[in-house]
Amino acid sequence: MLRVLFLFLFSNSLFSQSNKYLELDLEQCIEIALENNLQLKRSMINEQLQKVGYNQSLLQQTPTLNVFSNYGNNYGRSIDPTTNTFISNNSNFSGISASSNMNLFSGFSVRNNIKRSKILLEKSAFDLENTRNNVMLSVVRAYLNVLLNTDRLDNARFQLQSTQEQLSRTTKLVNAGSIPITNKLNLEAQVAGDELALIQQENNYRLTILQLKQLLLLDTPKEIKIIKPVVELSPSTVIESNPNEIFNMAVNLLPEIKSAEKNAQSSLYDLRISKSGRYPSISISSSFSSNYSSFANREREFYDGFSMQPTTIGYLTNNPLQTVSSLSLVPNVIGSDKDFTILEQWKDYLSKSLTVSISIPIFNRYQTSANIKRAKLNKEIADIGVIEARNQVRQTIETSFNDALAASKSYSASQKQVQALEESFRIIKSQYNLGSVNYTEYQISNNNLVRATNDLLSSKYDYIFKLKVLDFYQGKKLTF
Repeated sequence: MLRVLFLFLFSNSLFSQSNKYLELDLEQCIEIALENNLQLKRSMINEQLQKVGYNQSLLQQTPTLNVFSNYGNNYGRSIDPTTNTFISNNSNFSGISASSNMNLFSGFSVRNNIKRSKILLEKSAFDLENTRNNVMLSVVRAYLNVLLNTDRLDNARFQLQSTQEQLSRTTKLVNAGSIPITNKLNLEAQVAGDELALIQQENNYRLTILQLKQLLLLDTPKEIKIIKPVVELSPSTVIESNPNEIFNMAVNLLPEIKSAEKNAQSSLYDLRISKSGRYPSISISSSFSSNYSSFANREREFYDGFSMQPTTIGYLTNNPLQTVSSLSLVPNVIGSDKDFTILEQWKDYLSKSLTVSISIPIFNRYQTSANIKRAKLNKEIADIGVIEARNQVRQTIETSFNDALAASKSYSASQKQVQALEESFRIIKSQYNLGSVNYTEYQISNNNLVRATNDLLSSKYDYIFKLKVLDFYQGKKLTF
């Protein structure tokens, strides 16, 4: 029973300890960053906006259709919408109308706008890919900084442990009277200095972990632990490569160059669209409308021709009983209908139209000419942007290659230096224990070894990052 309880408590302890940390490798860090990065999300939304614009440009080829309807009440003197005559009766009215318009020709501006929108959509996709690449490179840099400070932290701990062990041996020799007590005091000061260096390195490590966590936008109370990969460095890899070959590969792969080229193509269609202002535009439109009025919904008389009938217009002055008449044209009423429905009014008052319009530009205060000049200048700027993008990539590759080459040489030299200083310190340490070497020589040798070890770690991870940059420009996956 006690054994089962012990195993249960031990397993719970391991489980709680594993839940305290979040272990991540480089691929997991990149995946989290690509999922959480806000700039990347903004680029995704921009791509969706460009897609909306492209779909809208396609629909510019279709006709428009609008339907309008209204309903209202008239009180007092108003105009009957079905007869356009004044009425003084209260009435209600309604109307319905529809219109359609289609652009037949506008100097090919619609077609060029479609092509321009498609290119901008493609450009947004390259911009999104470029943002994704920048995020991945930032994660690689932050990940390697964590690995660098992890190794430096281990080195600081090892140095403190080594000094403490030396202090223990020196204390025994001092107690035996073999060496003076100043050696012990000096080593105690050395231990204090190593403890301070360890504290500083722990702070640097926590800072790099915090920077990586902020870059990944991780909202978790767990502490991040980086899985240290096995990295095999080969300086000959850089020496045998060629910057021109890397550039030729990068030109066909990097999205920033393709984005600049798409921007230049877009400016070309902007120029064509501005030139369309010099051409006439042709459009066709149609419409229909009808009305209803309650005032018209009264007894309606039907007529069959007209006849001349006398109408009294006054009386004689000397004989009021004698009337004065005139002949007027009066319709012959043959029947009436009191059921005048809404549908019948809409049918009777229906109006239709079909219009073909042409607009010929003559003079618009040089607005079209100014637009064309601006478009030409913007096209030249976009062409310069392509050259700049290519030059920027070439310069970055050349710089990265030289940096990687220098880092490989520095890493090789640092390895030789550390090996020599380790052997030198081993000999001086033995002589110091025998009392043939003073503490100053021991401390100088120890400090040189510590400094060289840190330089070796810096050159190592700097070399790794430079190699990853070159791998990136060659289209290789950012992984170990």
